[in-house]
Amino acid sequence: MTLSDELKRMATFVTLCLAQALVFNQICLFGCATALLYVYFVVVFPRNYPYWALLLWSFSLGLLVDVFSNTPGMSSASLTLTAFLQPYLLALFIPREAPENMRTSVATMGAYKFYTFAAILVVLYCLFFFTLESFSFFNWQQWALNIVGSSLLTLLMLMAVEGIRK
Repeated sequence: MTLSDELKRMATFVTLCLAQALVFNQICLFGCATALLYVYFVVVFPRNYPYWALLLWSFSLGLLVDVFSNTPGMSSASLTLTAFLQPYLLALFIPREAPENMRTSVATMGAYKFYTFAAILVVLYCLFFFTLESFSFFNWQQWALNIVGSSLLTLLMLMAVEGIRK
């Protein structure tokens, strides 16, 4: 963890928060798909990053998105829970002999493993988020459409960002 890495992380934090608040929250395709790109922040955390810091960063980003999106606690709870699971899921996709400070990206993991890992985290996030949003299964079809639509749109946006990031 160098100072330049932390400054890049802070810039990513601010960029994703502003992009979500100013652009992506205004877009809802077919009444069920909203890009929740700020999940990308949790996806790209490096291996063996301090666990407490991962949770704190994630909660902070979720809280700011909640403030700007008028979703009281849903983003922060969902993003923190997703960050809680991230190190365990990452361990399933990387070899044991991988460097301790390995960055999570297509370049280091390979496209298939990275996008599979990202897809699992995005679907889990959308599942947590839309379950908290609906808080009941009264309209389970809309709940399922929101999860599938938002997961797919978020994954497409994530792939675009990762393609630019190379």
